[in-house]
Amino acid sequence: MTAADAQKTTSPGTASGIDLDELDPSIRPQDDLFRHVNGRWIDRTEIPADKARYGSFMVLAEESEQAVRAIIEAAQNAEPGTEDRKIGDLYASFMDETAIEANGTEVLRPLLALADAPQSITALLATIGSLERGGSAGFAQLFVDNDPGDPERYLVFLEQGGLGLPDESYYREERFAEIREQYLTHVERMLTLAGVGGVDEHSAAARAARIVALEHEIAAVHWDNVATRDAQKTYNLLDWAGLEALAGGSTPLAAWRDGMGISAEAVAEIVVREPRLIPGVVALFTDDRLPAWRDWLNWQVVRSNAAYLTSEIVEANFSFYGTALTGTPQLRARWKRGVGLTEGVLGEAIGRIYVQQHFPAESKTAMDELVADLVEAYRRSIEGLEWMSPETRERALEKLGKFTPKIGYPVRWRDYSTLEIVPGDLIANVRAASEFEFLRELGKIGKPIDRDEWFMTPQTINAYYNPGFNEIVFPAAILQHPFFDPNRDAAANYGAIGAVIGHEIGHGFDDHGSEYDGDGRLVDWWTEADKAAFEERTKALITQYDALAPAQVPEHHVNGALTIGENIGDLGGLSIAWLAYNVFLERQGLTEGPVVDGFTAAQRFFLSWAQAWQQQGRDEEIIRLLAIDPHSPNEFRCNQIVRNIDAFYDAFEVTPDDALWLEPAERVTIW
Repeated sequence: MTAADAQKTTSPGTASGIDLDELDPSIRPQDDLFRHVNGRWIDRTEIPADKARYGSFMVLAEESEQAVRAIIEAAQNAEPGTEDRKIGDLYASFMDETAIEANGTEVLRPLLALADAPQSITALLATIGSLERGGSAGFAQLFVDNDPGDPERYLVFLEQGGLGLPDESYYREERFAEIREQYLTHVERMLTLAGVGGVDEHSAAARAARIVALEHEIAAVHWDNVATRDAQKTYNLLDWAGLEALAGGSTPLAAWRDGMGISAEAVAEIVVREPRLIPGVVALFTDDRLPAWRDWLNWQVVRSNAAYLTSEIVEANFSFYGTALTGTPQLRARWKRGVGLTEGVLGEAIGRIYVQQHFPAESKTAMDELVADLVEAYRRSIEGLEWMSPETRERALEKLGKFTPKIGYPVRWRDYSTLEIVPGDLIANVRAASEFEFLRELGKIGKPIDRDEWFMTPQTINAYYNPGFNEIVFPAAILQHPFFDPNRDAAANYGAIGAVIGHEIGHGFDDHGSEYDGDGRLVDWWTEADKAAFEERTKALITQYDALAPAQVPEHHVNGALTIGENIGDLGGLSIAWLAYNVFLERQGLTEGPVVDGFTAAQRFFLSWAQAWQQQGRDEEIIRLLAIDPHSPNEFRCNQIVRNIDAFYDAFEVTPDDALWLEPAERVTIW
């Protein structure tokens, strides 16, 4: 029975886990599974005015946002000096529009004065570092992570930065020419509103032109977003002398380091992810460019603080970064932006309360079972791979055995005791939060690896795999319908959250994660022949996705090389989730699942998969994401994946006459 036929004989609100009212009988699942399940919803749903895209993830995010708002507002009445009160005071400082409007741009004057002051390259670098510590963007981005070569220690990483547009492609590709023109106008407008400008060469227009011209020069030495995914190319371990040598030896990078307040010991060794950046940017630190760099510093101060200034500046900033870049017509309500800021600063303090109020213990127990089934399914799949040699198979199984699942929330909450929040001073709070996080990260250097640390909050609607820790992490908030429901049929759970679990485990074996072993060490554990066989399959998947273009923007194609990691995760995740469902049935003493609401277990599994990817987006947002996002558009995450899975063909009796048919020889199976 097809899904369309099933809908005619069943009623909504039953135990299948499938929203029967949403199924579109005019679109066959064999032709377009994504729109068969989501088409009715797409046709009648208007994207909220404050969003660039909308769907299952965003619906849950809105629910989480409301729950967090209640926590934050309650925290405003907590005892002064407590962690809860910090939450409330930070939010209150953002919501105090009267004070913000009264302060205007005066709060920026000390920072802008710093930006205008440097009269030498040494002073410039020191000032960039000083402002970066407080939250302004720099010419490079620093972060701390465990060392891929020695995962039991922390190191500082340096990666490319300094651009006001999404990435380097926006500065060179013709399709973004209009955006570049809008950006120049935007920079001038923002400088004017912030009071940065004068006459002649000091005018806002002249400054904006120098800023954008300098960013073009910076962008020219950036790697593209495909190259930055390469784990081997981006692992360049240098000592500080090596970094200075890379810079040519004449530019005082120590001034930048000292400006940030980083000790020489903390960066005695440093990983430079894109080595071309250092000599490329250093070549731009010339006396004749000092005025341009001062202008650029002013812009970083304005841009980094724009969200916390007057309504006129906030709206102007949104008109470019919101409307022009993503197509979003309306700025989010102030309370939503306040919640976003507070979560960004005190996320785990809020998460502690969120878990107490919204995460049932039975969900964690059920997830433990799901994860165990997925790991067992991967084990069986790896053991049966015909293209993999025994030697590599042993290493893959060893890595799988060392996976660490984290579900719901951390075992130890983050300590915010040293973070000072001043009631009524938003800019001071934002800078204090930036400095707190800067020092917290830097404080890891020289200490043992904290494998209990989480890099998402419990209230986040997402999940992740961390190759350096070899861990999969599932925050509490994603463990809800349509991804997970402890009371619905198991096939729907395995098709949704099961595939998400499989996806994250799959990242351990995608083109990037497969370069790390079970201890998080960047090491080649593949035989040459197995690596070639793996790459043959990934190249075939890249070719599949290169041919895809969203119907609403058909002139813009998916970048198969950029999205290959996520596509491997999706393919492996769904394939292994189906195998895991059969592991579940085996544990129950069953050979097949029941028919529920007229659907077979296999049909419910794939319908649930499609239901989880419900989404639509604005044209501008889809174009932006195609350029920078390592994920494919949701319709392809659904449809293109099932085209490669034989069980889908069996479930819906797909034939060569159906649109989703892919010749068996062209189907890609990796894990």
